[in-house]
Amino acid sequence: MINLNLFLTGSTGFLGGRLIKNLLQHKRNEVYILVRNVEKAERLRDSFQMDEQKRIHIFQGDITIPNAGLSRDDLEWLTGKIDEVYHLAALVKFDFDLRDELFAANYDGTKHILELATILQVKKFYYVSTAYTVGKLAEGVEELYPADGEFHNPYEESKVKSEHLVFSYRDKMDVSIFRPAIIVGDSKTGEADSQFTLYGFMRALGVFKRKTARRRGEERTYRLVAAKNGTSNLVPVDYVADILSLAPEKAQANKIYHITNPNPPENIELLKMLKEALQFDNLSVVENTGEYELDEEEVKLNSLIDVFKVYLAGALTFDDRNTQDLMEGTAVSHLDMSNETVEMIIRTGCEPNGGKLTV
Repeated sequence: MINLNLFLTGSTGFLGGRLIKNLLQHKRNEVYILVRNVEKAERLRDSFQMDEQKRIHIFQGDITIPNAGLSRDDLEWLTGKIDEVYHLAALVKFDFDLRDELFAANYDGTKHILELATILQVKKFYYVSTAYTVGKLAEGVEELYPADGEFHNPYEESKVKSEHLVFSYRDKMDVSIFRPAIIVGDSKTGEADSQFTLYGFMRALGVFKRKTARRRGEERTYRLVAAKNGTSNLVPVDYVADILSLAPEKAQANKIYHITNPNPPENIELLKMLKEALQFDNLSVVENTGEYELDEEEVKLNSLIDVFKVYLAGALTFDDRNTQDLMEGTAVSHLDMSNETVEMIIRTGCEPNGGKLTV
């Protein structure tokens, strides 16, 4: 493997730190990270070994600004030095009223980083998207979806349109797209530092549990409606980082790679694990048969988690043949995530600060 200068956005997030660790395994790689919060980036850098710290270079900027807000001096210094770009930075929110904010971060932000990569004369561009660009289709394929497809929320729409934007730059540099599903904690430790999807769902359930626990003397059960035959496509953060780390050597131009779970846990089982981990004894997980009449409190509970339900309820399947080809001949194995691993990740996430998450 040749020595690479790699430029990353979104590197101080849940996934970014792990990806940097992997990329620095090659002793002569250098990483250049674009961050808004320099203090946070310095804390991340300080968590590395001394020889690795010397190979992490911090640049303050903002993806929502042209040229990512980099100064003229920074642009001049970086031009011709960067080999490849990983664009991880994104806003992950599912609210309809945040459409403008989502497009500013996810679409405009991607455009600014693509333009920056062009100025810097970058050879390869890796865009980290989401498996849920599939929208309302029943099966995920490793191809571009129609930009005018049907989506559950503006987040999905912003990512689909960003994928099309990335492919429109393929005459300027090699582009590849990686689509992780629901990223959860480390498969060995359960550690997570995330506010999103499963963890947002956990937090919402935890808040509801605390509120109802204050009502002393009221013994009752709350029904949480789960999609019949639904699955939750969870992928551990270390698996996602391992796949992304293969990009410099193995990714092909104009290819899309799903980072998904071939055997995802069933939704009803996952919710039962959450119930146990949260010790929410008076929560009852019921299958959605359409025969239930929920009372006011149960409607509140189910609406509280509606925004996450899209990702914890469907029965989507994802083709990941491109990713299997990418892994061939490497030390990375196709994901085989046991129920015990899922339970451990959920348990750790529900511990007070055990997975850096408080519910």
